[in-house]
Parts: sequence; C-alpha cells; structure tokens
Amino acid sequence: MTALITEADIDEIALGAAVLGTGGGGDPHVGSLIAKRLIRMHGPVRMLTVDDVTDEDFVVPVGGIGAPSVSVERIMAESELLAALEAIERGTGRRPTAVMPIEVGGGNSMIPIAAAAVAGIPVVDGDAMGRAFPEAQMVTYHLAGYGPGTTVLVDHHGNEVVSRPVNGEWSERLARAVTVEMGGGATMIDYAYGGAVARECAIPGTLTLAKRIGGILRGRDAAGRQLRDDERIDALCTDLGAIRLFDGKVRDLQRAVDGGFTRGAAELDGVGADRGSAFRLDFQNEMLLARRDGALAAVTPDLIAVLDLATGMPMTTDAVRYGARVAIIAIPCHEKWRTPRGLETAGPAHFGYDVEWTPVEQLAAAGTEIAR
Repeated sequence: MTALITEADIDEIALGAAVLGTGGGGDPHVGSLIAKRLIRMHGPVRMLTVDDVTDEDFVVPVGGIGAPSVSVERIMAESELLAALEAIERGTGRRPTAVMPIEVGGGNSMIPIAAAAVAGIPVVDGDAMGRAFPEAQMVTYHLAGYGPGTTVLVDHHGNEVVSRPVNGEWSERLARAVTVEMGGGATMIDYAYGGAVARECAIPGTLTLAKRIGGILRGRDAAGRQLRDDERIDALCTDLGAIRLFDGKVRDLQRAVDGGFTRGAAELDGVGADRGSAFRLDFQNEMLLARRDGALAAVTPDLIAVLDLATGMPMTTDAVRYGARVAIIAIPCHEKWRTPRGLETAGPAHFGYDVEWTPVEQLAAAGTEIAR
C-alpha cells in the first residue's frame, strides 16, 4: 500500500527518529527543515512498505555520515542529494527507483524523505538498522552477508568520491577518512541493491514507528487520548516495551570530535526516586553504554535514549548539556542484532567495552530483584 508523507507528518517522524537514533543519526531539527522545504516545493512523498518493493526496483539508502557536532554547524546542501543519486546511477548503470533510510535515527530519517521529494521517487518505510549506529558496516545488509557495493560520498563543495570497498569494514575505513577530509560531514549512499535484497534486509515499518513515537511525545497516545507532559515518557515506555533506567541531572560532560565521530561521556546524579544514585553514559555519536552506580544498566546493540525530564523530548549527544534534567530509557533492539553476527558487528566488544552483552530487559529484571 502506498501512503503519502506530507509536510505535516515531518515533525512527528523526526521526533520519533530522534528517540530511535539514541543520540546520533544527525540533527533531526535540521533534517526536518530540509525535508519540509523540499516537500513544500515538490509535493508530498510517496511511501512504500517493504513488501511493496518489487524485484525490478533499485533501492538506494541515502544519508549523512560524520560527527553530529559537525552536521549542526555545516548544514547539508540540497544539491548534495541529487548529486549523490546521479553519482550512484553513473557508478552502477541503474537509475534509483526508491530511496530508503540507512538508519532511522535522527536526521538520517529525514534525508531520504528530502531526497525522495527532490527526485520525485518514493521512500521505503524501513531501514537497515532499526536505530542509529556510528559505523557504516553496522547494517542488516552486512549481517545478511552483502557487501556495500558501489559507494558514493559527496559534499557541499561539489566533490564526489565513488568507491567499491571489498567489505563493510573497508567501507567504513575509507568513508570515514574521506569524510574527515570533507570537513567532518558528507552525504553517503551505500548498500544500494535490487528490490529482492532490500526486502530481505530492511527492518520494516520504522518510519511509521517513528511517527507513532513522535505522536506520543507530542501528547497523543495510540488510542488518541491526550497525555500530560508528565505522562509521556511512561506512555512511550509502555508502547515500546522500553525500560526507564534513570532520572537524573547532568553533572559532568566530556565531548569532542575525534576521527570523524562525536565521542564522550556524561555523568548524572539521580533526582526524585533515583536520588543518591549515579549514572554514566558513554557515546560514540550514539549512546552505547549505560552504568548505574558502576553496574551495567544497558549496552549496545540495545537502544539507550536521553529524554528531557519535563517534556519527554529526545536529546542528541550534541544537545546534552551540563545541568540538564533527563530521563534515560532503554529499548530492546531488533532481533537481528541479538544474533552472534549482530553482536560481533555492533556489540560492546566491538567498541572496546569490557562487558558482556546482556538483554536490557534481563538487566532490568535483575536490578528489580536486587532492589527487593
């Protein structure tokens, strides 16, 4: 079934994608401004379900790569979108028939919608992560054994780099080096495949999920009931099967752009029912590791999101500030990431964390037993 994404849908999709982005994926506000402007100019965007994609389609994931801190200051030029699509057509000899988010997180949920608007092609309601991850090989295509294929990087200067990396790890290494030279941010296409592969690999319904999350955070639950500000976080957790890990105030923050990533850590002191406890978040573009009083509370590939305590609005790693009062929630990741291949690709060991991955719901249940 084909649906339409209108300008009125963008804010809710961007808001929900910021939650699924776990702090990364690019700035959703900047991305939403670009998407709304292009929809206003070119009309609503057709949205296909994953099952709508045919074998004849050529589905092109398009998004931004680089440090979120850079993407806020160096706004993507709209010309990059068409330049990237034209480059992938020249590089593969196939014209894109649809675009798709490579990740549903943050601004990278908006870039494909913007590209679809300007190119006049549909966007697929799905993505290759079910969240945001910091590295190019951390996609479901890689888990299924597919390589990145022809890969395109373009920037606002008009530079265009087309490569054919031998595997996902080399795609990340090459793309990150080029991105650093491009100023820390670029528009990227990789894992462009025919419809059969896209149907096999895409996590379906994630743009629709993002819109539903955005509706809850704007004060409307799934039944249409109006929510007070103080009900929204708990309503979101109920809808997603998420766990509310901690309410606290940021007391210390280290953050820097390093090697094309925004890296750092945030230290929190508990407030309310969590007063007297401490919490730590480690991030590399995305929130990857959470500890409560030194004990593991959640870890990648499960999702860790930071929400404003008063309003429920999500915060990116670049937006977290000293003194901010926040709620930390964790969402179980898609089952594809809980496989041996998924954990090898995006589990804690890959990022150098000396912890064993444990499902967040299991950690929460253990913590509840200890509290009793």
